[in-house]
Amino acid sequence: MHSEHVPSRSAEPKGSRDTRSGNTTPPLDSVSLAIIEQLQEDGRRPYAAIGKAVGLSEAAVRQRVQKLLDQGVMQIVAVTDPLTVGFRRQAMVGINVDGDLEPVADELTAMPEVEYVVMTAGSFDILAEIVCEDDDHLLDVINKRIRALPCVRSTESFVYLKLKKQTYMWGTR
Repeated sequence: MHSEHVPSRSAEPKGSRDTRSGNTTPPLDSVSLAIIEQLQEDGRRPYAAIGKAVGLSEAAVRQRVQKLLDQGVMQIVAVTDPLTVGFRRQAMVGINVDGDLEPVADELTAMPEVEYVVMTAGSFDILAEIVCEDDDHLLDVINKRIRALPCVRSTESFVYLKLKKQTYMWGTR
């Protein structure tokens, strides 16, 4: 859905947490949220067009976008379909750890095949999304690299058969 106006908000959003540094960022106003929404619809949308949609000048939008990038609130990236660029196997791996989770999460984060790492409460201590070229590559990552990490007690793999939905619009809804 394409919006040409600043969405109304009944309450200002609470501050968000920068997951990379652990710092809390200040709350975002409705204009910043509208800018983010515009970029989520089209990451290449010109600042002049965004400015027209949110009621700011091109220069003001440029400044706000740079501030959002500098604060770690958002990133502007090209999102690919892994299948079309040669990565035919994706899986979510649930990992149980003995002891401190942080060192294991840090090691997983450093692996190029690992796209997503989250420490959780529940059946698994850590969930890691892995994107690989094929089953042999996936086996190598899980068996020889993840299971070989100190403190990893067990893993359970959930191989993706078909991706039905993947969106990046959650930051402004």
